[in-house]
Amino acid sequence: MGEAREVMDRMTAAMTSNDTAALAACYAEDAVASAPDQSEIKGREAISSYLSQMGQAFPDAAYEPMDMHEAGNVAIDEGYFTGTNTGELQLPTGEIVPPTGRQIRLRTCDVARVEGGVITSHHFYWDQMEFLEQLGLFPEPDPKTI
Repeated sequence: MGEAREVMDRMTAAMTSNDTAALAACYAEDAVASAPDQSEIKGREAISSYLSQMGQAFPDAAYEPMDMHEAGNVAIDEGYFTGTNTGELQLPTGEIVPPTGRQIRLRTCDVARVEGGVITSHHFYWDQMEFLEQLGLFPEPDPKTI
């Protein structure tokens, strides 16, 4: 196992245990991340805060890996994020949504570049529509317009 894989595994463990300090330690001070609901998240504190919000919204969060890869200083994980929404969720608009109580199982892919033992670039991929639909937050289509 190389450095990229070790750091990605450490980050996943910190995220699913909602260990904010350990999560922040996985990222470079000037790291940059992107996610479907955030175009660019800059800096260690902003990234760990973003991920911690997900941990608070899904305190029983878990990760089910399907494929884990490493190529040089890049680690790629494909799997499922699972959890029950029992905490408030902040939408990209800043709106706070109360807990839905719904369980989700969302297919995800993460691509992280590691330099000097920390993540410098992290791209999170998931289907935002599926996420909202599983939470019951996606509006039902109006039968009159179908």
